[in-house]
Amino acid sequence: MPDLFSLADLCTPWCVHVAATLRVAQHIEAGRAQIAEIAEAAGADADALGRVLRHLVSQGVFDEPSPGRFALNETACGFLEPGLLLGLDLDSFGGRMAYPWSTLLKAVRTGKPAYDQIFGRSFWDDLEANPEIAVQFDELMGPGHGTPDPEVLLDPADWASVKTVVDVGGGTGALLSEILRAHPHVHGTLVELPRVAARATFGERATVVAQSFFDPLPAGADVYVLKSVVSDWPDAEARQILARCAEAARPSGRVVVFTSADPGKPASPELLMLVLVGGKGRSLEEFRELAASAGLRVTAYGHQPSGRGIVECRPVERD
Repeated sequence: MPDLFSLADLCTPWCVHVAATLRVAQHIEAGRAQIAEIAEAAGADADALGRVLRHLVSQGVFDEPSPGRFALNETACGFLEPGLLLGLDLDSFGGRMAYPWSTLLKAVRTGKPAYDQIFGRSFWDDLEANPEIAVQFDELMGPGHGTPDPEVLLDPADWASVKTVVDVGGGTGALLSEILRAHPHVHGTLVELPRVAARATFGERATVVAQSFFDPLPAGADVYVLKSVVSDWPDAEARQILARCAEAARPSGRVVVFTSADPGKPASPELLMLVLVGGKGRSLEEFRELAASAGLRVTAYGHQPSGRGIVECRPVERD
């Protein structure tokens, strides 16, 4: 049984972030094994960095074959993966995910994110004010997660009747690109903020609409997709996004929402979303209620071939 002091220990996570930020694994891979060489390449103090690395060695990250000489092991090789490195680098977007944890107490007391305590503005405003960080965020949310699974409909036979797909808040279009590649008869529309939409590139079968998803969406498509969107927002804003999708999908379109929820199971805590943006994971039952309040009824739940949970919804007819 773990003791509370062990659970509260912040040493190892911060050492991991520091090693990633200083590119220790990359320096070792380049042939620098002695701590003095690593520290010089990293622009760090050799004694302090050595202490960090020895702690990581004690946790199974890196090896120390001889005193002061460090080597990569299987775990440390993870630092060489671009997507993982991006999420850990304190000098880039990784810092945007790490430092706000110190605001968790205020977030729990108020139910609202306190990200502005660290960076002086809300998370979304911070991205708008820092284009380089915004690009890293988009990379982490899109290509940084690997090639997306294009099978966003639970019944593959349904694709025969689908001609148009709108990816709402789809980043630079990684998912939509895969959908169009897998289904050559489909035309797509990407809806994203102007700063993101400007970096999206498609062929003739796609249109990019530079706007907020809180504004009216392109209407009349067969499928509207929301991936990694709804959980980024509190209930009020999530309801607005779903309502825009319901409005655009009427009368016969469908809305597909990616979810981590399974029937009968509680929602994932997703506390990072709380401290960053006030978002939340929702159980399937909670999502069903939220969707109903936005004019959608859940018609099916299942998993993509890759295992990700998806919920299909249909708009409720308005009087």
